[in-house]
Amino acid sequence: MSYSFDANLLLYASDESSEFHVRAKAFVIGRREDSDILCLTWPVLMAFQRIATHPSIFSKPMSAETAWGNVQQLLKLPRTRVIQETASFALDYAEVAQSAGVYGNLVPDAHIATILRQHGVRKFYTADTDFKKFGFLEVVNPLA
Repeated sequence: MSYSFDANLLLYASDESSEFHVRAKAFVIGRREDSDILCLTWPVLMAFQRIATHPSIFSKPMSAETAWGNVQQLLKLPRTRVIQETASFALDYAEVAQSAGVYGNLVPDAHIATILRQHGVRKFYTADTDFKKFGFLEVVNPLA
Protein backbone atom coordinates (compact mmCIF):
# COMPACT_ATOMS: atom_id res chain seq x y z
CA MET A 1 0.00 0.00 0.00
CA SER A 2 1.19 3.53 -0.68
CA TYR A 3 0.21 7.04 0.33
CA SER A 4 1.29 10.64 0.00
CA PHE A 5 0.81 13.89 1.83
CA ASP A 6 0.55 17.60 1.19
CA ALA A 7 2.92 20.48 1.89
CA ASN A 8 0.53 21.95 4.47
CA LEU A 9 1.33 19.11 6.88
CA LEU A 10 5.05 19.77 6.51
CA LEU A 11 4.49 23.48 7.04
CA TYR A 12 2.40 22.95 10.17
CA ALA A 13 5.00 20.50 11.50
CA SER A 14 7.70 23.14 11.02
CA ASP A 15 5.75 26.12 12.37
CA GLU A 16 5.86 26.07 16.17
CA SER A 17 3.37 28.95 16.30
CA SER A 18 0.70 26.94 14.49
CA GLU A 19 -2.21 25.49 16.46
CA PHE A 20 -1.66 22.32 14.39
CA HIS A 21 2.09 22.07 15.07
CA VAL A 22 2.04 19.26 17.64
CA ARG A 23 -0.33 17.02 15.67
CA ALA A 24 1.38 17.69 12.33
CA LYS A 25 4.84 17.05 13.78
CA ALA A 26 3.63 13.77 15.30
CA PHE A 27 2.17 12.79 11.92
CA VAL A 28 5.39 13.54 10.03
CA ILE A 29 7.58 11.82 12.63
CA GLY A 30 5.25 8.82 12.53
CA ARG A 31 6.19 8.24 8.89
CA ARG A 32 9.48 6.70 10.08
CA GLU A 33 7.59 3.70 11.43
CA ASP A 34 4.98 3.39 8.69
CA SER A 35 5.13 0.09 6.84
CA ASP A 36 3.47 1.55 3.72
CA ILE A 37 5.39 3.29 0.94
CA LEU A 38 5.48 7.08 1.20
CA CYS A 39 5.27 8.57 -2.28
CA LEU A 40 6.31 12.21 -2.36
CA THR A 41 5.95 14.53 -5.33
CA TRP A 42 8.29 17.34 -6.32
CA PRO A 43 5.43 19.85 -6.45
CA VAL A 44 4.71 19.18 -2.75
CA LEU A 45 8.37 19.35 -1.76
CA MET A 46 8.94 22.55 -3.72
CA ALA A 47 5.79 24.13 -2.28
CA PHE A 48 7.15 23.44 1.19
CA GLN A 49 10.52 24.95 0.26
CA ARG A 50 8.87 28.02 -1.29
CA ILE A 51 6.42 28.73 1.52
CA ALA A 52 8.63 27.84 4.51
CA THR A 53 11.29 30.32 3.37
CA HIS A 54 8.93 33.14 2.38
CA PRO A 55 9.29 36.28 4.55
CA SER A 56 5.82 37.54 3.59
CA ILE A 57 4.21 34.40 4.97
CA PHE A 58 6.23 33.77 8.14
CA SER A 59 7.61 36.37 10.52
CA LYS A 60 10.56 34.00 11.05
CA PRO A 61 10.91 32.05 7.80
CA MET A 62 13.28 29.11 7.58
CA SER A 63 16.56 29.55 5.85
CA ALA A 64 16.72 27.86 2.47
CA GLU A 65 19.32 25.48 3.89
CA THR A 66 17.13 24.46 6.84
CA ALA A 67 14.06 23.93 4.66
CA TRP A 68 16.05 21.89 2.15
CA GLY A 69 17.57 19.91 5.03
CA ASN A 70 14.03 19.02 6.12
CA VAL A 71 13.26 17.82 2.60
CA GLN A 72 16.44 15.75 2.59
CA GLN A 73 15.44 14.13 5.90
CA LEU A 74 12.09 13.13 4.39
CA LEU A 75 13.81 11.62 1.38
CA LYS A 76 16.00 9.50 3.68
CA LEU A 77 13.04 7.90 5.43
CA PRO A 78 12.72 4.16 4.84
CA ARG A 79 10.14 3.18 2.23
CA THR A 80 10.10 6.67 0.68
CA ARG A 81 9.95 7.29 -3.06
CA VAL A 82 9.70 10.42 -5.16
CA ILE A 83 7.20 10.02 -7.95
CA GLN A 84 6.83 12.31 -10.94
CA GLU A 85 4.93 12.86 -14.13
CA THR A 86 4.90 9.99 -16.61
CA ALA A 87 4.90 10.31 -20.40
CA SER A 88 1.09 10.51 -20.53
CA PHE A 89 0.89 13.38 -18.02
CA ALA A 90 -0.60 15.96 -20.41
CA LEU A 91 -3.51 13.70 -21.35
CA ASP A 92 -4.03 12.48 -17.79
CA TYR A 93 -3.93 16.03 -16.40
CA ALA A 94 -6.51 17.18 -18.94
CA GLU A 95 -8.83 14.36 -17.88
CA VAL A 96 -8.38 15.07 -14.15
CA ALA A 97 -8.78 18.82 -14.64
CA GLN A 98 -11.92 18.46 -16.74
CA SER A 99 -13.59 15.97 -14.39
CA ALA A 100 -12.90 18.16 -11.32
CA GLY A 101 -13.58 21.54 -12.96
CA VAL A 102 -10.08 22.79 -12.25
CA TYR A 103 -9.22 26.48 -12.38
CA GLY A 104 -7.19 28.99 -10.36
CA ASN A 105 -5.74 27.63 -7.14
CA LEU A 106 -6.86 24.10 -8.02
CA VAL A 107 -4.28 23.90 -10.82
CA PRO A 108 -1.35 22.86 -8.59
CA ASP A 109 -3.64 20.49 -6.66
CA ALA A 110 -4.66 18.83 -9.93
CA HIS A 111 -0.97 18.55 -10.85
CA ILE A 112 -0.28 16.63 -7.63
CA ALA A 113 -3.47 14.57 -7.92
CA THR A 114 -2.61 13.56 -11.49
CA ILE A 115 0.86 12.36 -10.49
CA LEU A 116 -0.67 10.34 -7.66
CA ARG A 117 -3.25 8.79 -10.00
CA GLN A 118 -0.56 7.92 -12.54
CA HIS A 119 1.29 5.93 -9.87
CA GLY A 120 -1.76 4.31 -8.30
CA VAL A 121 -1.47 6.26 -5.04
CA ARG A 122 -4.97 6.61 -3.65
CA LYS A 123 -4.50 7.79 -0.05
CA PHE A 124 -3.58 11.45 0.40
CA TYR A 125 -3.12 13.14 3.76
CA THR A 126 -3.86 16.87 3.80
CA ALA A 127 -5.67 19.60 5.68
CA ASP A 128 -6.85 21.01 2.32
CA THR A 129 -10.43 19.98 1.57
CA ASP A 130 -10.03 20.95 -2.11
CA PHE A 131 -8.41 17.58 -2.76
CA LYS A 132 -11.81 15.94 -2.16
CA LYS A 133 -12.73 17.19 -5.65
CA PHE A 134 -10.56 14.40 -7.04
CA GLY A 135 -12.82 11.39 -6.56
CA PHE A 136 -10.07 8.84 -7.09
CA LEU A 137 -8.26 10.04 -3.93
CA GLU A 138 -9.06 8.98 -0.38
CA VAL A 139 -8.42 12.30 1.37
CA VAL A 140 -7.58 12.06 5.08
CA ASN A 141 -6.97 15.00 7.42
CA PRO A 142 -4.64 13.72 10.16
CA LEU A 143 -5.11 16.98 12.08
CA ALA A 144 -8.88 16.58 12.51
